[in-house]
Amino acid sequence: MASRTSMAVEIREAPEAAARFLRSGAFLDIAGRIGNRSFPFVVVCGRGSSGHAGVYLRYLVETRLGLIVSASAPSVVTSYRSVPKMNDALFIVVSQSGRSPDLLAATRAARAGGAVSLAIVNDPASPVAEAAELVLPLEAGPEHAVAATKTVVNSCLACAALVAAWSGDEELLGAVRRVPERLERAQSLDWSAWMAQLTPGTTPFVTGRGTGFGPIREIALKISETLRLPALSYSAAELRHGPRAALGPSTPLLALRQHDEVAGSVDDLIAELSGQRVPIEVCGGPHGTLPWLSDDHPALDPVVMLVPAYRAIEREARARGFDPDSPPSLTKVTETL
Repeated sequence: MASRTSMAVEIREAPEAAARFLRSGAFLDIAGRIGNRSFPFVVVCGRGSSGHAGVYLRYLVETRLGLIVSASAPSVVTSYRSVPKMNDALFIVVSQSGRSPDLLAATRAARAGGAVSLAIVNDPASPVAEAAELVLPLEAGPEHAVAATKTVVNSCLACAALVAAWSGDEELLGAVRRVPERLERAQSLDWSAWMAQLTPGTTPFVTGRGTGFGPIREIALKISETLRLPALSYSAAELRHGPRAALGPSTPLLALRQHDEVAGSVDDLIAELSGQRVPIEVCGGPHGTLPWLSDDHPALDPVVMLVPAYRAIEREARARGFDPDSPPSLTKVTETL
């Protein structure tokens, strides 16, 4: 297997991809076009990694703009043949390829149901982009590995940049502009200690909260598709309920902790679990065990944490003799209905 995979190359390209997106300034134009509108609610649509970016977007919209966000269920349109009423709502579809039939159908149905539609896509000439009223290109460039990396980072960055400009949050906007440099520095962070916990037969857990929830779901997906382990992600709040009973020596836990209002609950969970023989690795905070940069804006730090996680997963895949570019039974463009 080649020592230089497409996944590795694309992780390395993340800082420049982020800088290219910010240089385009397209998010400022979109924010200007929706900023003078009054939306009763927002609907977010996406699958897989793009769906995780949508979860991240939900926290940004609800905390910065005070709008309720609903997750779209494309099967309502494609299987149940129903067109939800979305009069004057904002429908945001996030997609790397913009080619999945269910996302296309959901976007068309949203417009038919009265919504303003926005596509955040890497291919602005894709069917989903053409179906939407507004388009925000990710500018990530071609991505060949099945395991998406730089497009996910740019999807999250696009969401943060859009909300910062839309809400007029200058502090968040300043942090958005620092992301390329922080992604560059994050390339040197070595999380191999976390990989050492993922021995055969283990079931990895990933936890976090708030703006870290989308990124922890994304990391769990990458473990499953690239290392072929059944990884699970839960918010730190949810993990204190039923799932906690499953934790033990064979369930290594990765925790992401950003310095914001939910940090204390993540810290408390880690402190409680540390004496229960659960193998734990933590990024950020007083219990941090993994290398990390100094804290910046808590809404962006979980996005930057994706880079060392991606790098560790890609390296471990090669070490196990797996091809992270082409996991079995998966394709780059997944078409669902």
